Amino acid sequence: MPHGRPVPSVRRVIRISRIVPAVVLALALPLTAAAVSPASPLAAADAGSSAIGAVLQLPAPTGAFAVGRNTLHLVDESRPDPWVASDPRELMVSMYYPARPGSGARARYATTEEIRLLLEGQELAGLVPAEVLSATGTHSVVDAVPVEGSYPLVVLSPGFTASRYTLTALAEALAARGFVVAAVDHANESFGIEFPGGQMSTCLACERTKDEGTLGVVTETRAADVSFLLDRLTAPDSAWPHSRLIDSERIGMAGHSIGGASAAEAMAADDRVRAGVNMDGSFHTSMQPDGVRDRPFLMMGTDDEVHRPGGQDVSWDAAWSRLVGWKRWLTVAGAGHASFTDIPALAERLGMPVGAASPIGAALPGGRSVDLTRAYIGAFFDLHLRGIPQPILDGPSPAYPEVRFNNP
Repeated sequence: MPHGRPVPSVRRVIRISRIVPAVVLALALPLTAAAVSPASPLAAADAGSSAIGAVLQLPAPTGAFAVGRNTLHLVDESRPDPWVASDPRELMVSMYYPARPGSGARARYATTEEIRLLLEGQELAGLVPAEVLSATGTHSVVDAVPVEGSYPLVVLSPGFTASRYTLTALAEALAARGFVVAAVDHANESFGIEFPGGQMSTCLACERTKDEGTLGVVTETRAADVSFLLDRLTAPDSAWPHSRLIDSERIGMAGHSIGGASAAEAMAADDRVRAGVNMDGSFHTSMQPDGVRDRPFLMMGTDDEVHRPGGQDVSWDAAWSRLVGWKRWLTVAGAGHASFTDIPALAERLGMPVGAASPIGAALPGGRSVDLTRAYIGAFFDLHLRGIPQPILDGPSPAYPEVRFNNP
């Protein structure tokens, strides 16, 4: 796995790379050196053995199931990596699934080295204790015993420069709700991904994607990643020991930022993906009617000058006009670009203020952003992969007054 120094992007289409440094710095403010001393519980949490004593905790999921988690390393020997042609394409995947309640090691949020590279990429190395962020408490248990059954599969793809762990709160909520979830890290597109043996993948794609015209390479590559992932999960010699849990006729995908654009690209490339969600991401290739076609698609974004109809991101208007099946265009009042990830919730846990002038640029409280994202993404997949009616998708709901239904 190659090494490289990531270069932060300055484009609005991948705004998370501008949001993360301010958020991480704000997260660090309440933390003291004593909180991460070698004898503290955080040092033990870094090994993934326990979340007890973690300064940060993700919001607990609600649902009928406990959550289990496994980690997969997948290598596609048939396909070169677009960013390092001499290497095969590689993925790291966190598999979340309905599990039996019981004791066990809580899954780590991220490794210390992954967080260290994130901080280095944002020029915050030495200013923020990586041990604290990597020890964030999760609600999934490593290798938990699954609850036998047949469940829909949802693939999650993170934003550019971000990693799969930024979607952990959503992944855990979907698994608790009765889905198998595959959260994917795409090699060389994140500030830091740790592969087996401690090898690190860094954002070699960052410099090359400064030209907006090359961002389509990211979505096209991720679509191929998803097809490969589905092949490996559903084959008789599946890479995942619990593959029997997956109903291969009920597969969906959601992503944040460029991961959301990749969901549309994956649907166009692979008929197995039956439903898709784009959370606040620009579309970087033309969404043609013969791509997504009549399959359901949800666009959910910020309720501002960017992602309202007629907004700065003209790709959303173009995509909307080409969707011919079930579709919704939802915008969330007070949300910022990162509001569909874990970041605002973690910031809130440490008392970081909200509002337009806050480091995350969002007035929507972090816990509320997680609730809204879980509610609407969960409802979408419940409706389209499980056939369960979801009134909150029919129109404005008094329970979620922040959500605007746009029908241009």
